[in-house]
Amino acid sequence: MTHKFIDDTTLMEIMQGNYLTHMETFVNEFVQQAIQQNMKVNGGKTKEMLIGPVAKNPPQQLALGGAKVDRVDTFKLFGVHISWDLKWTKHMDAISTKAASRLHFLKQLKRTGLLISDLLCFYAAIVCPVVEYACPVWHSSLTAAQSEKLESLQRWVLQIIYDDSKYSNYNMLLVLAKIKSLKDRREDLIAQFFKKRVLPTNSLLNYLLPPKCDTELTDKLRNAKLYQPEKSHTDRFRKSFIPCSLAVYQQFYSFYLS
Repeated sequence: MTHKFIDDTTLMEIMQGNYLTHMETFVNEFVQQAIQQNMKVNGGKTKEMLIGPVAKNPPQQLALGGAKVDRVDTFKLFGVHISWDLKWTKHMDAISTKAASRLHFLKQLKRTGLLISDLLCFYAAIVCPVVEYACPVWHSSLTAAQSEKLESLQRWVLQIIYDDSKYSNYNMLLVLAKIKSLKDRREDLIAQFFKKRVLPTNSLLNYLLPPKCDTELTDKLRNAKLYQPEKSHTDRFRKSFIPCSLAVYQQFYSFYLS
């Protein structure tokens, strides 16, 4: 499977239980295609990452242009830090650090006497995109501690904007600012993304959805479900994108019907 974005290319291979790989062949074919297009693959910027159990019993290291390709545990792909174990510790640390660095400018604006509405606008435009970028990818697999770590950033922001000596309750600050918690905002974004990019029949992800429920039956139910529930044999599958997004969307759908 090949994905191209501007001048970046990602090759992916799903390996079976015997961990037999054909990636070396795929890489060589891709290099030849690049040569035919008068392009050159930069081996120094090329990385290899093994995801899942295969990382514990790795195949032979890839070679490109006679040199071994660096094998890494984490890789930044389109702004998201992917780890070999599909955990989000590295990505959470990265976006928390990046968002915290932008709070310095918020503090400076606060000292100049800028209006609260303007400070909230700065937060929405400069800080929120950092902590919400690509959240449909990673939200479902966050631990409670990681979710709270992100929430503490917004709590910190609101304490900067408002007088933290007067308003120490986070829920009160949310009401004053007329904004939602980051967790609720992420779920809103997931529901919107799911509706626009997964539900349409021409979507490349639509085939992953479970069968639809019989509308003749669901129309008579108070808490109707659009799709039949899927059995989750592993916690990783339950927290993956499709099951989690479907649950979030159906929650919004049921709320809308009621």
